[in-house]
Amino acid sequence: MKVEEKKVVTAIYELYVGEGEDREIIEVSDESDPIVFIHGMSGLPEAFERNLIGLGVNDTFEFSVSPEEGYGEVDTEALIDFPIENFKIEDGEVPEGMLEIGNFIPFSNEEGHRMNGRVVEVHPDLVMLDFNHPLAGETLHFKGKIIAIRNANPDEIAHGHVHGHGGVIH
Repeated sequence: MKVEEKKVVTAIYELYVGEGEDREIIEVSDESDPIVFIHGMSGLPEAFERNLIGLGVNDTFEFSVSPEEGYGEVDTEALIDFPIENFKIEDGEVPEGMLEIGNFIPFSNEEGHRMNGRVVEVHPDLVMLDFNHPLAGETLHFKGKIIAIRNANPDEIAHGHVHGHGGVIH
């Protein structure tokens, strides 16, 4: 069996960003915690999935995904200033540790979609949050191996995610 659309793929991988000696490991998914997804329905960058098409069990992969094909370039319009008053609670104080540089703060937009803003600057009267994906602007380097492939069942396809072993159990 080969990786193709609507197959459940189980893989292990390492994700790096940066070049040469500046390469930084961002994520490692090993055999104790592999990634399991339905090809074509994962929400992962399409370029990631496209690079796996045609691979079989025990095949290895190594490829890079450009920012344009990954999580996009950094959008300066996604850097938003909020009045510090928005973060104060009933006693008029900001909870200790909340506005540390790098912290993620959950928000919902007008349609109710959840998103996280990363604290990038804190000033006496305002806080700048970055709503870009944390990997925006990065070239993603993947190295890994396919460890299992199977057909997705109709319920998994209808729900858009894997059920059972290594996936979501309802």
